[in-house]
Amino acid sequence: MSKIKVGVVFGGISTEHDVSVVSGTDIMRNIDKNKYEIFPIYIDEKGTWYKYELTDKEFRVGDKIAANKKIENVCEYLKQLDVVFPVLHGLGGEDGTIQGMLELLDIPYVGSKVLGSSICMDKVYAKIIFDKANIEQTKYIYIRKYKEKYIYINETFEEKICDLKEIIDIADTKIKYPMFIKPSNSGSSVGIKKAQNKKELEDAIKHASQFDKKILIEEGINGREIECAVLGNEELTASILGEILAADTFYSFDAKYKNQESKTVMPAELSEKLTKKVQELAKKAYKAADCKGLSRVDFFVDDKNEKIYINEINTIPGFTQISMYPKLLEKTGIKYEDLLSRLIDLALEE
Repeated sequence: MSKIKVGVVFGGISTEHDVSVVSGTDIMRNIDKNKYEIFPIYIDEKGTWYKYELTDKEFRVGDKIAANKKIENVCEYLKQLDVVFPVLHGLGGEDGTIQGMLELLDIPYVGSKVLGSSICMDKVYAKIIFDKANIEQTKYIYIRKYKEKYIYINETFEEKICDLKEIIDIADTKIKYPMFIKPSNSGSSVGIKKAQNKKELEDAIKHASQFDKKILIEEGINGREIECAVLGNEELTASILGEILAADTFYSFDAKYKNQESKTVMPAELSEKLTKKVQELAKKAYKAADCKGLSRVDFFVDDKNEKIYINEINTIPGFTQISMYPKLLEKTGIKYEDLLSRLIDLALEE
């Protein structure tokens, strides 16, 4: 029986390029070579596509890829494949763009389709969906960078052009400190800052606007960071829960990938009742956002009253050695290699 031809696409143009390299190479090292013929495809930071020689080298965040066999006709190269496994975190991979390309080429692929990918990548519009689904979340405001000013968008999508001082005054009256300021389209906590006062809020807004014109300002809570891995298309598996114990004031990029003091606890020490509630909310949010294949759904659980707040959905979660998604499902009973096969099966099923 001939092997299924799987293209593993990694790297990419986003700020999460280096994380994607580790995820992609880890997947290729662990995938069942008896069942699948692997076609490694590396995209560099400028968006050039390359064939990559499959190796058993274990990469770390920051390690560079040696790829020099440029793919001259990307569409024709992709058409020879039976299925594509995109491992492109962030813009250009997790936002529906490569998914749209694969749809046009009629090639099955792992993960959410165009709509689900784009919704979950855009934190502002994901929040609108969660609001509609009546899933609790922290208070927030939405602004856009506009030339040297900002546009404030209220709850009914009416817009007002403001200077930065006016934006800070609006945030000050609508939500409480601490606040978290996030680029709407970013991942791995890139561009996110925590603000305890007006000066820090001003600096954080300026910082976030370097990564995206659309900016989310959220009210912080004293809560535990809880994550749930979801697997499936229509019939869903929700994993055990994991808890993030960040070494920093929040789970920043450095805390995730550089600070060895950051820890994860699996399973999270929550009551059985609370655990089931989080798992059910994870599946509800997954369906509401039109996710397929896989996603990691992140929550906060309030320290005082155990109230659950959804944070975000990651449609292409990390697959590095320290990544929560594969570790959570492994502890749920699905081994890494079997998980990869299951994801490919789900892609072909769709």
